Amino acid sequence: MSTKVYAGTEVSLNDEGFFLDPGQWSEDMAPDIAHEVGVGDLTDRHWQVISFMRAEFAEKGTGPTVRALGKTSGVSVKELYQLFPKGPAKLAARIAGIPKPRGCI
Repeated sequence: MSTKVYAGTEVSLNDEGFFLDPGQWSEDMAPDIAHEVGVGDLTDRHWQVISFMRAEFAEKGTGPTVRALGKTSGVSVKELYQLFPKGPAKLAARIAGIPKPRGCI
């Protein structure tokens, strides 16, 4: 476990950089996390995925897989990989402040 400061707030992270408590996350933190993981500036399409990830986590207790994300978020799998290179579900979950989705390596 470690801590990190995003948008002026200290948060607790696991060894992979995912929030231990998703309740500590705020939208102000997302741009800092996005730059840290190499995603860059967040667009409306990024926010669509981030919001969807948070909603799915709130409803189901886990984030969706890439396949489920591509089918239900309104963003195609191809576009997901353009928005979040090197693992859309994992990167989007990290930026959204939720635990790593099941099935992500």
